[in-house]
Amino acid sequence: MNAADYGGGVSSLVPAGSRRRFPLRRHRLLPGLLVVLTALAGCIPSPRAPRRGWTPPIETPERFRQCLAALRAEGAQVEALADRRFDNGCSATSAVKLVAIGIPVTNLGAVKCGAALPFVRWVRQDVPTMAQRWLGSDVVRIESFGSFACRPVNNQAGNRLSEHGRANAVDIAAFRLRDGRRISVRDGWNGDDQQVRGFLRALHKAACGRFSVVLGPDANALHHDHFHFDMGSGPYCR
Repeated sequence: MNAADYGGGVSSLVPAGSRRRFPLRRHRLLPGLLVVLTALAGCIPSPRAPRRGWTPPIETPERFRQCLAALRAEGAQVEALADRRFDNGCSATSAVKLVAIGIPVTNLGAVKCGAALPFVRWVRQDVPTMAQRWLGSDVVRIESFGSFACRPVNNQAGNRLSEHGRANAVDIAAFRLRDGRRISVRDGWNGDDQQVRGFLRALHKAACGRFSVVLGPDANALHHDHFHFDMGSGPYCR
């Protein structure tokens, strides 16, 4: 395996000199109001902090083998990647390289198998269905902003490690159609074409049924041009 299999500029992710290894009662109404507000707040999960009691799934060789078998049963061609861990906290463990998954996806590096499986199902099942339903054409290529990238959330210094830093996320930017059209999240989400808007929203909604966290243009300005999917702490769909 080489660094290109992992993506995200792996060779530049670790600070110079670091070592690599392989294998986060003054008013009677006030108490009642606080209870209501607290309950409502509990119904609105935050993408910035893990939900209470949430822990990442335990990765074992057996679970990895089962995941690989499930991917192949979906018709995907994948290559298992050796685990990589870095002293700055980033890692790509139980990860795969998606060689062929029905529709070519650009710019993908390592993807944790647990995120690759719902992504393959989204690509193979949801994308073709919604493209025909809303646009009357086939998607022949999906453009991504990548998967594994060693960085904090939103690329903001001081934030916790992004799920991209664990190879546990994928960012999707655009779709190329057989009829020549290019549908981008940036231009289409709030564009004038109602069919394009419907297509993108349908794909976003379908992803919410497959991934723990789904972010799009309505989440915040940083996601104005792509969908973010990950299998970290959730559920959160926006």
